[in-house]
Amino acid sequence: MRTYEVLFILSPQVPEEETASLITDFKRVAESTGAKLTNEEAWGRRRLAYPIQKFTEGNYHLFVFDSDGSLSELDRRMRNSDRILRHMIVRTDLDHKRAEKLVKRNPKKERARPAPAFPATPEQKVPEAEPAAVEGE
Repeated sequence: MRTYEVLFILSPQVPEEETASLITDFKRVAESTGAKLTNEEAWGRRRLAYPIQKFTEGNYHLFVFDSDGSLSELDRRMRNSDRILRHMIVRTDLDHKRAEKLVKRNPKKERARPAPAFPATPEQKVPEAEPAAVEGE
């Protein structure tokens, strides 16, 4: 089973009703290819890093799908929609597998910090505390 993250940015001029219909259409297209929606997050309106089509803000939305096939039809529909400023589909299951392998192979150990290779200079040494003077002596 493959895991895909689909992130897309909608134009800020799209009304809420149309946003909801676009999101349900995209979910329906992905599920028609055999994908199963595991997570959905609406990140809301955010400032863009750079202007896209003269817009400085956009409505971000994230889907996470589990699928045996590809999401090429969803990619095609997002590319052809003029309401979508940008979209990105990333396969993430390979990254999770690599991370699990690294954790199994190299468990986190308590490691001692090595001593510095160079001697400390007199300016770097911390002066020792002198005994406090007692009043009346």
